[in-house]
Amino acid sequence: MDLIKQLAKELALRPEQVERTIKLFDEGNTMPFIARYRKEVTGGLDEEQLRTLEERLGYLRNLEARKEEVLRLIGEQGKLTPQLEQAIKEATILQDVEDYYRPFRPKRRTRATMAKEKGLEPLALTIWQQEETSGDPLRFAEAYVNPELGVEDATQAIAGALDIIAEQISDQAEWRRMIREYLWEHARITSEMKTDDSAGAVYRQYHNYIEPVKKIPPHRILAINRGEKTGFLKVGLQVELQPLLEKLHALVLHNPRSIFVDCLKTAAEDSLNRLLLPSLEREIRAALTAAAEEQAIKVFALNLRQLLLQPPVRGKTVMGIDPGFRTGCKVVVVDAIGRVQETATIYPHLPQNQWEQALEVLSSLILKHQVDLIAIGNGTAGRETEELVAQVLLNIDRSVYYSVVSEAGASVYSASKLAREELPELDVAMRGAVSIARRLQDPLAELVKIEPKALGVGQYQHDVNQRNLAETLKGVIESCVNYVGVDLNTASAFLLENVAGIGPSLARSIVDYRQQNGPFRRREELLQVKRLGQHAYTQAAGFLRLPEGDYSLENTGIHPESYHIAEALLSSLGYTSADLNNAEKLEELRQRLKKIDLKATAAELQIGLPTFQDIVEALCRPGRDPREEMPGPVFRRDVKSMADLKPEMVLDGIVRNVVDFGAFVDIGVEQDGLVHISELAEKYVREPLEVVSVGQRVKVRVLSIDPERQRIALSMKGLD
Repeated sequence: MDLIKQLAKELALRPEQVERTIKLFDEGNTMPFIARYRKEVTGGLDEEQLRTLEERLGYLRNLEARKEEVLRLIGEQGKLTPQLEQAIKEATILQDVEDYYRPFRPKRRTRATMAKEKGLEPLALTIWQQEETSGDPLRFAEAYVNPELGVEDATQAIAGALDIIAEQISDQAEWRRMIREYLWEHARITSEMKTDDSAGAVYRQYHNYIEPVKKIPPHRILAINRGEKTGFLKVGLQVELQPLLEKLHALVLHNPRSIFVDCLKTAAEDSLNRLLLPSLEREIRAALTAAAEEQAIKVFALNLRQLLLQPPVRGKTVMGIDPGFRTGCKVVVVDAIGRVQETATIYPHLPQNQWEQALEVLSSLILKHQVDLIAIGNGTAGRETEELVAQVLLNIDRSVYYSVVSEAGASVYSASKLAREELPELDVAMRGAVSIARRLQDPLAELVKIEPKALGVGQYQHDVNQRNLAETLKGVIESCVNYVGVDLNTASAFLLENVAGIGPSLARSIVDYRQQNGPFRRREELLQVKRLGQHAYTQAAGFLRLPEGDYSLENTGIHPESYHIAEALLSSLGYTSADLNNAEKLEELRQRLKKIDLKATAAELQIGLPTFQDIVEALCRPGRDPREEMPGPVFRRDVKSMADLKPEMVLDGIVRNVVDFGAFVDIGVEQDGLVHISELAEKYVREPLEVVSVGQRVKVRVLSIDPERQRIALSMKGLD
């Protein structure tokens, strides 16, 4: 297989585009670096296209390696025919290769292998060839009776021969493919409850459940799988067998006058029921699960990206509150760059009920530290604490607002080694409040410290392939960090290790160098960091920012390899890089840059147009944070409870999580409401992510409230 041509065909790309991009991969370049700084080489492929290309390249290379291995293994048995070799070489999916190899694969001890040990293979061949048109099958079998080998009579000989034939039928690659395709088209997945245990009540909707295999959505596959794994559901495939058996008979029987027709029909039925259907059911369910897991991971990745790219709230002193009942609410105040100023514990709720004292403490801290914003965790006692804060703000002569912040993963961070290193003087509970406050200031910098699975924006994340999930989420974090850029002098080691070309070891070395030598003044100083060589520098430099550095271009996304282009462009317009720090001259420069002929100027400077466009954009907006263009968090001074809700109310909300069947929206009460996929828009919605994303502000209408089950049904239909 020509991998270049195959990939170009599959992905609708030019062959030379694919070839050049693969070379970049093989040279060890990182995905963010290729996407941002090698656009001319890749033909402008974005990160999503690059990842798809890399995944397919890996699959096809593995496919070719498996083909070579299978050809070698069959060849060593002396059974590789020219036709079989050609079929294997032309296969485009791994399943086909495995089907061709199946008859030659070493088998465990089966009924067929035992029959062969009894010398019944020649009899099986006689029956299979169907050349006999007269006589009695038992007469032909008498020659194979051998009590010493366990064949007591002709009936046993026929039975053993049919076991061999049944296995041969199940090993036919083309026939397996035909039956597999039939099952995909006609089979239905079924489930039923195995127990009335109340612990399995959540799976009652899957009792006596039937749905076509080709239509069942991914989230239901994962739900059924979980029910089966936990022992509450019995799951299987159901299919009408007669049409399938007739198809198999037509394939097996080529001489209707043969005396072995009934024998072969018996073998075909046995092969179908005992060998083919159980094996193919496992295959189909595995394929359904793999597709469902892929979808779940995709949803998680998109949600995580939206969560990480929530806009920062800069230059504000923030109070973080981690709510609680018995153990109290942990309160911290952090300054504009996240340093802890003061901590306190208040007990406004049951059982202590120290409401007035709590009001006094919060008021005092707000005035003492000139707090601008309050971040309240949305966990246990969150809404009660929100009511407390709302009351505090009514009596504060200062513009202070609060926002409810997801505290998912705060406890995971609090108990981590990283938290102990960052906040050694605070106990575990108080570290959670610090995390909540900092999430409001810079979500990306704070949330990358937490295992993604703990962030509460996925579906069935604990049921999917954990290695695939971890790899995908690592790619999302890496993509987000490099998309935003990192301040080289303030970033934590945990943030730095996600920069292209820098892993945990180099990140630690950078922080150590910074502590020993003071802040970096130029990007090129990175080459003095222990074990950080030219390759790592090339990959990372463009994503690292120096807002207070000696060279203004280093507070942009312009790569050092393009500094001379940027300087030449500035010089041609009568400016220098130092003018980027002068607001008046920067505005003049922007106006001049808007008027240049990009294509002609790029040609004159001998640089590709895509890279030149990026350079111009970076010069227009030095220090740009792309997150600032996204909608920020919702700040309030009031509070609502679930009891306040009435059907047909229209409310503002924030999307907290997106799943295959809809979106969960925070509308400011105790429980997030669900907008079912059918209520997301007037038009048909195939996937909720087409309409909503995590962190998005939306208007919703209340459809129904179920206080007993803590469920709120919402709709976005007819609302802008």
